[in-house]
Amino acid sequence: MRNLTAPLALAAALIAAAPVHAKPADAETAKKILKDSIAIPTVEGRGQVPKLAAYYASVLKAAGYADSDIEITPIGESATFAATLAGTGTGKPIVLLGHMDVVEADPKDWTRDPFVPVEENGYIFGRGSEDNKFDVSMMVAAMAQLKKEGFKPKRSIILLLSGDEETAMVTTRALATKYKNAEFALNGDGGGGLIGEDGKPKYYGLQAGEKTYADYTLEVTNPGGHSSRPSDTNAIVQLANALAKVGAYRFTPQQNELTKVGMPIVADQVGGDIGAALKAFAANPADGQAIAAIRADPEYIGQIGTTCVPTLVKGGHAENALPQRATANINCRIFPGVPIEAVRAELEKVIADPAIKVKTDPDATASDASPLRPDVMAAVKKAVNARAPGLPIIPSMSAGATDSLHFRAVGVPSYGVAGLFSKASDSYAHGLNERVPVDAIAPALAHWDSLLRDLSK
Repeated sequence: MRNLTAPLALAAALIAAAPVHAKPADAETAKKILKDSIAIPTVEGRGQVPKLAAYYASVLKAAGYADSDIEITPIGESATFAATLAGTGTGKPIVLLGHMDVVEADPKDWTRDPFVPVEENGYIFGRGSEDNKFDVSMMVAAMAQLKKEGFKPKRSIILLLSGDEETAMVTTRALATKYKNAEFALNGDGGGGLIGEDGKPKYYGLQAGEKTYADYTLEVTNPGGHSSRPSDTNAIVQLANALAKVGAYRFTPQQNELTKVGMPIVADQVGGDIGAALKAFAANPADGQAIAAIRADPEYIGQIGTTCVPTLVKGGHAENALPQRATANINCRIFPGVPIEAVRAELEKVIADPAIKVKTDPDATASDASPLRPDVMAAVKKAVNARAPGLPIIPSMSAGATDSLHFRAVGVPSYGVAGLFSKASDSYAHGLNERVPVDAIAPALAHWDSLLRDLSK
């Protein structure tokens, strides 16, 4: 899940450009890997993820990796993939993250078959071309090139690919549990560069945090009865009153390292009234006027705290009967670092009705934002400067979840540092006619080559 359009605050201006290391992987080779990846329909229910994992293994083995360097672990119909470039030192390894699965696509709705890669008009079309097979292919190609060269990192580099990031994340949890001793993670499914419609780079987003996704169920039950004999208690009415309270409630605005440092730079990027509001909030998170302006803008309301909204309602069992049961789903996007249980307790307090039970989805997982490590920031600045000198780097927070969620949850700092630069108008991830620019391949390879060499020292 890649998202560049709504960065959370946070950035620092780039330092002067520095050259990337020589000999990144060949662009034609990487393009072939990408096309071959798209051609394998790794959609939930088709059982094709192990096939793609085997293909990546064949690419790396051809580059010199031994069988013992690669591990493919079946999990249900899916699988995890791990490939290790062994380091010469004893420090903790760094891991690269990506996912092999893609969301479903109906060929009837597409201009081209979504699972037949097509290169046309400077783009490669196909499901998963952007999310997430572009950067996965670049990472595989970069890992292959390093092995061919005989590169010896000080820290081991481990490429980890999950197989159900778009759905249950069972494979992601398995990888996070097994590799929780990693120094940090570099995720190809987050961050990346935004190019303006004029073709000029605007900024680079570095994903350093994700809001926690959590669903809560509100439930009220009572004896019911005949609708001709209404009573003072009615499950639907009680639930409606609770939902009205939740809908009107606003959680206390919050700020963290990312927002405090970067919001002023984001403000300069967007300008106007909202830019002024963002800058004012960064200076004073209790500024009521700034808070009101930000909350009125759907693009930024989620960047200053937890949000919760009703999304589903069910109730009653017959048209002529008093409802015996009514339920609603409350979907919350929780600010990094806030416990899931704390939000449940706050909802319960807001509703203030003992008849309404508030239950938490047991699969919800919370994680805090990752610290802005100087070594990671410096390496990203260097790689980005090589293609776009002076481009602002904006550490960002995603409203949705990537594999980084589960690595952060076990204590592994994770950073979305995708190599893909693209226009907002070219982003069709999860949508029809998904595509990536062909001319993005070579710079992305140089990007990953620079990051891996610098951060594995």
